[in-house]
Amino acid sequence: METPFTTPFDSLPNPKRIWPSPPNTPQEGLGKLSLLTPDVVAASAASEIRSGKRVSLNWELTKLENVGLGRQNCEHEIVPLFDGIAFDDVYTFNPQQSSQWDGLRHFSQPVPGTEGKRVEDRVFFGGVTAGEILDRGSGRIGMQHWAREGIVGRGVLIDYASWAERNGIRYSTFSQHEVRLSDMEQIAKESGIVFRPADILFVRIGMTKEWDTVMTTKQKEDYAANPSPSHAGIEATKDVLRWIWDNQFSAVASDAISWEVYPRTGDLFLHEYLLAGWGMPIGEMFDLEALSRLCAAENRWTFFVASAPLNMPGGVSSPPNCIAIF
Repeated sequence: METPFTTPFDSLPNPKRIWPSPPNTPQEGLGKLSLLTPDVVAASAASEIRSGKRVSLNWELTKLENVGLGRQNCEHEIVPLFDGIAFDDVYTFNPQQSSQWDGLRHFSQPVPGTEGKRVEDRVFFGGVTAGEILDRGSGRIGMQHWAREGIVGRGVLIDYASWAERNGIRYSTFSQHEVRLSDMEQIAKESGIVFRPADILFVRIGMTKEWDTVMTTKQKEDYAANPSPSHAGIEATKDVLRWIWDNQFSAVASDAISWEVYPRTGDLFLHEYLLAGWGMPIGEMFDLEALSRLCAAENRWTFFVASAPLNMPGGVSSPPNCIAIF
């Protein structure tokens, strides 16, 4: 049965605004995660869980240890109780600093007919305003909607980093290197991936590996101090939007810092479409290194995914708490 989320891209009246659910409802809060129905999840588990091998997709909470864009580093304090008979710990962190899901409150889009440079000229998914987000009495499109059911289904990995290495393509993930749609389609073909509706798409470009094994302390400090850093990522084109939409992905994620290439090289900003327009989670800085190795060892690039975002009413983003199961 065709729904607004399954209508072909070229038939959408306005592909930048697909807001099918009534305001302030759980359905609105789920956005494209509504594609992950119980039947879809059950079928994904049945087809993908075979060996029982599993791997975490969560980078350490202390990464990036030199965080950019003025964000706060993670702080972890161990607190003794009863003179050391027991201990608690206290975390202070910005989820955007390490592996995270961008929630629907994270990024807005311009109101039609405006330049969208002022706060009042922009809205979030469903038409939510900045005022509603800052109102702690409002939980509209907050992270709690994702937390209640989790982000659970069939994952697929486009291992661009491994493919590029085999094909002699060299780049830094701290550049404006673009992962092109034609390359992703070629990788899917070579990997034997046949997409299914509601798949959770992962794209590995090798950022966490470069940060952990190549970058020097000075390079990390320079990155954090740069007010306009460069990030490799997915090319921002209408063809990419069409491909994501028509494949009916429920969520997208990668190990890139901004998922799409940044600064953007064209007129499109994918965050404005995916988050504010479609209600689609964007995962960033996932640690996909062990996943890449396990996919190669198992000779398959599909798996079961279970992610439990933080149950924070009105939350903007969350660590993924994500496991891939084979």
